Amino acid sequence: MASLLLSDATSFSTPLFPGKPFFCGNAKNRKMCGVTFRSLKCALDTPYGGNVQKFPRLRVWDPYKRLGVSHDASEEEIWGSRNFLLQQYTGHEKSEESIEAAFEKILMASFQHRKKTKINLKSKLKKKVEESPPWVKNLLDFVELPPTDVIFRRLFLFAFMGGWSIMNSAEGGPAFQVAVSMAACIYFLNEKTKSLARASIIGLGALVSGWICGSLLVPNIPAMLLQPTWTLELLTSLVVYFFFFLACTFLK
Repeated sequence: MASLLLSDATSFSTPLFPGKPFFCGNAKNRKMCGVTFRSLKCALDTPYGGNVQKFPRLRVWDPYKRLGVSHDASEEEIWGSRNFLLQQYTGHEKSEESIEAAFEKILMASFQHRKKTKINLKSKLKKKVEESPPWVKNLLDFVELPPTDVIFRRLFLFAFMGGWSIMNSAEGGPAFQVAVSMAACIYFLNEKTKSLARASIIGLGALVSGWICGSLLVPNIPAMLLQPTWTLELLTSLVVYFFFFLACTFLK
């Protein structure tokens, strides 16, 4: 019985628990003291589905070639290639870092190109102005480009005045709305020029110019595009609102 137990102990080794017994005592009176086990390798140490794939273009220098896109690829194609590769090689840290690094290099290069193009465009426009005739330079001295939020606020104001005039077209003319719009135009111009007289002259000029252009333009609009309640006075006032917007926004 003892020999059977000893025989079983000496053969105690399985794929999951590989090991072998060790003995203590002298050569004549040896006895088994225990079993030593080799280190276990858990199944969780191996990634699900086998080994993680390694990105084959890990060390390709060109970021476009690394992502597998051409140099004239669109932004959507670059994003799509990046997302596809990250999904395909997820779990391999160096592959993910290489893909992200290539993507960031392309984005940075695109940003630098746009910035350089914008600077070149401004330089070209500035050069064109410097080479233009003196009367063009004098005319451009009265024009400025305000911030985008200012443009949209002024546009909303005069669009509201136009909508208000259209809604009240059946009740009467837009004289009150035109007067309010002119007062607003003069107010905005006075804020920039710090001269009420100059602001009033520009506002009055915008009124006269808009009314003349509207009187010439409106009769040429096909009647089928207009509502029956839209009178010549109303349509001309809409043109005047547009001139007020241009005057108080871009003139200085």
